Amino acid sequence: GALRWAGRAMAAAPRWRERLFALYFLSHIPVTLLVDLQALLPHGLFPHGLTELLQWYGATFRDPMMLQPPEWFKAFIYCEAFLQMPFFPIAAYAFLKGGCRWIRTPAIIYSTHVATTLFAILAHILFHDFSKSEHLGPQTQRERLILLSVYLPYLLIPLLILFTMLCNPHYNHVEKRKRK
Repeated sequence: GALRWAGRAMAAAPRWRERLFALYFLSHIPVTLLVDLQALLPHGLFPHGLTELLQWYGATFRDPMMLQPPEWFKAFIYCEAFLQMPFFPIAAYAFLKGGCRWIRTPAIIYSTHVATTLFAILAHILFHDFSKSEHLGPQTQRERLILLSVYLPYLLIPLLILFTMLCNPHYNHVEKRKRK
């Protein structure tokens, strides 16, 4: 059916996806360490230029979650710091090297976890009443869609990783063990 066809199509050009995944994980390292962790750690730990960058981002994209994160959002950042961050260099290595079947299960766990958190974040962006936020949040549908577009790649790429791990014959191949 459709999944079999998609699997064949994915097998045709797996290398570009592996390079995309490697770039995604490599770029996530500085973003997590220099930007996202500012929502958890004392402001004095970060250089003035980085705190200004976060302030600019929050004001420009109207993202009060990064400037004054709700507790549920902080929980997601803790997951990013302690569960995802150690995985980023491992995944970057596996996808840069290419063809590493051992990355399948960790990538499935990672992508499922991240997609789940992103659904909550995107729903918050679309439906939350930001009028009472201390920092300016999106007020119009256009502003909500702009902020949504910032977070959307962090849903779409993990979903592509998940789809690749589940449907690509290279990653989904079950090796038969030799009998002795």
